[in-house]
Amino acid sequence: MSDNNDLRYRRSRFSTRLPLDRVYSPAHFWLREIGPRTYEVGYTRFATRMLGDFVEMAFEVTPGMKITRGQTIGWIEGFKAASDLISAADGTFLGTNPTLEADITTIESDTYGSGWLYSIECDLPPDALSAEDYAGLLDGTIDAYMAGQG
Repeated sequence: MSDNNDLRYRRSRFSTRLPLDRVYSPAHFWLREIGPRTYEVGYTRFATRMLGDFVEMAFEVTPGMKITRGQTIGWIEGFKAASDLISAADGTFLGTNPTLEADITTIESDTYGSGWLYSIECDLPPDALSAEDYAGLLDGTIDAYMAGQG
C-alpha cells in the first residue's frame, strides 16, 4: 500500500502503518469490507506484537454458524502467549483463511494483507474505529503499558 492509503503510527518503541480502507476494534482486530456486509477480519500489528511468533491456531466454529461479538470462536498460540480468538462482530461466520493452514506466519509477515484470520457477514459493530481513532486508542494502551513497566 502506498503512504497515501495508510496512517503512519509511532509511539515509544512501536511503529506501524494503519490502512485507511478498514475499521478497527478496541480488541485490536481490523475489518476490511470485501463485499456487501462481508468482511475479512485480522489482527492488528499491535496484537501480533503482543502475541509473538504464531505457532498454531484452530477455530471452534464452522461456516454458516451465527456468532456474537466477543464470543470465543477458536484459539491461537504464539511464543509469547496463547489467546482465545474472539468474534469482532455479530454475524455469520463464513470461514477461515486457507493461506494460514499452509503458513501461519503470514499473520505476522502480511498482517494487513493475506494474513487475515476469518471472514464474516455482519453489520459493523457500534464501537468500530477509524484508523485515526484506533491510533488514539493505541496511545492510551501503550502509555498504560509503559507506566506499568516502571
